[in-house]
Amino acid sequence: MKVLKTDLVRLLSQLIFISFLISCTSELQRGISPTKLVEARVKEIYSILQKDVPVLKVRNSDVKNSNKIQDIFLGSRQLVEFFIDKKSNQKMLNEIFSVSVARTTDLPSGSNVCKDGNCYRVEMYNYALNGTVVGIIDLKNERVVSISFYKETQPDVPPHLIELALEIARNDTAVIHSYGENNQLTTPLMPGTKTALNRTKCQRSRHLCVAPTFVKGDKALWAIVDLTDLNVAGVRWTNVGETGMAISQRKMQNENIMQCYCEKENKFEKDGWSFKYSMSRSDGLLVADVKFNNRALFRSVKLVDWHVSYSKTEGFGYSDAVGCPEFSTAAVLAVEPPYFEPIVEAGDTTGFLLGQRYYSEGWPTPCNYNYHQYFEFYKDGRFRPVAGSIGRGCGNNGMYRPVTRIAFADAKSNFFEWKNNAWIQWKREKWSLQNEQTIYKDDHQWMRIENQNKGGIYIIANTGQLRDAGRGDQAYVYVTRWDENRDEGETDLPTIGPCCNRDYQQGPEKFMEENAESIENASLVFWYVAQMQNDDTKGKEYCWAESILKNGVYVPVIYPCYSGPMFKLY
Repeated sequence: MKVLKTDLVRLLSQLIFISFLISCTSELQRGISPTKLVEARVKEIYSILQKDVPVLKVRNSDVKNSNKIQDIFLGSRQLVEFFIDKKSNQKMLNEIFSVSVARTTDLPSGSNVCKDGNCYRVEMYNYALNGTVVGIIDLKNERVVSISFYKETQPDVPPHLIELALEIARNDTAVIHSYGENNQLTTPLMPGTKTALNRTKCQRSRHLCVAPTFVKGDKALWAIVDLTDLNVAGVRWTNVGETGMAISQRKMQNENIMQCYCEKENKFEKDGWSFKYSMSRSDGLLVADVKFNNRALFRSVKLVDWHVSYSKTEGFGYSDAVGCPEFSTAAVLAVEPPYFEPIVEAGDTTGFLLGQRYYSEGWPTPCNYNYHQYFEFYKDGRFRPVAGSIGRGCGNNGMYRPVTRIAFADAKSNFFEWKNNAWIQWKREKWSLQNEQTIYKDDHQWMRIENQNKGGIYIIANTGQLRDAGRGDQAYVYVTRWDENRDEGETDLPTIGPCCNRDYQQGPEKFMEENAESIENASLVFWYVAQMQNDDTKGKEYCWAESILKNGVYVPVIYPCYSGPMFKLY
């Protein structure tokens, strides 16, 4: 091996020493030998920080002209603020995680740019700020169409960093000793899914962390890898319960899904409803320009994230994305096309739904996920966005928090909450928590949005009364002001929040300014974060799934949980 420069040796030594200090907990001292991949990563970081543009470029891109696209992106003057810390004048480390063809959902609704299909999306992560910069690049005209910064957000982790995380986990002494079995670690599950662990830098400093998970019998060992500090932040065991084998491998319909739903918008009309729908790269199935009897109701509705935590005492878990099968290494993928089916109540067809299923290939075995998303459209004008977990996940103490974004169509609206037997107006951006003390009006009317004509939409709280056997949402809700000059979630969002906070900090609060903006006579966005606790207790299963033998083969038995409010016109 060649002798390294003194500074590089010092950097490597510091990283290893810091890794040891950070990880010295009462449970077990841990450390990692400097493997080839770790050494190469340290060299790479050191080298790029010597350059004027401290940005690691994407590796092994399948996109033609990827280097040129990145060069156009990096030439934007708007990026300078992400390169140098103004106070210390020190370089900030950045890395481009992906370059991909810009899809419909990457562009603001109604945008006329990039209609020729020659635009590309660039995602860059800033390690110092823990934020994501998204650029839309017009390759034909060699220009930057837009630059958006999302603070405290993380894009999907690229393959080379997943490989690095596995290397770190497999060589960590705490992981090896905790797992046992002569150190024969199994093939990990969900190695690229972002995670958090309270009381570590994965939580406090908002580092980029993933959790390769090793299943052993009825338990799962989480190796929580900090890709910012290049160490293992902690190891934790969860109980996953007894299980049989996974059902047989499903046929992936990637090509059909990509061509028909990811690369174009589809229009649909029925029962007075009209809307567009498409599959996003990481925000699930999206409906846009939603109208009922020609009355515009919603600009867009989508499922931004799934936050899943597995401890009530210390936060650790996953931040999941759902979306197109070829866009994301971390997403729980769409493996079949969207579908329509009638809504039947008491024998009568009262509407229809548009649904989408996402699941890991190994479901329902431990540490594999099955999510269900659908939109209900009723003949009387009611509308409900639904997010459901079919289980089983990676532990029997999981809290599931889907993050739904609902953008109302009216340009000038006001927002009200039923409180103290009266409709109280929210004057500024705000959040609220649905709990046992929440009071409702009439048929569970909790909130309402009203237009200038004094018409509007009631928001009906879900307390378990909405025919899906749910146990209520205990939801956090947020109302923010939409500004067409700022992208606060209109286009496809990176992961916006940590998985495991037990308070209102679920991600949408990031779009509330330090001084909350006025929401009077404004275009409004409603964020909804339900909370669903899983249960594997016999006879009380919820958000759970298992495999049982039937006629000599394993079949899944499911105990789903669904969430979502109802919207009712008035």
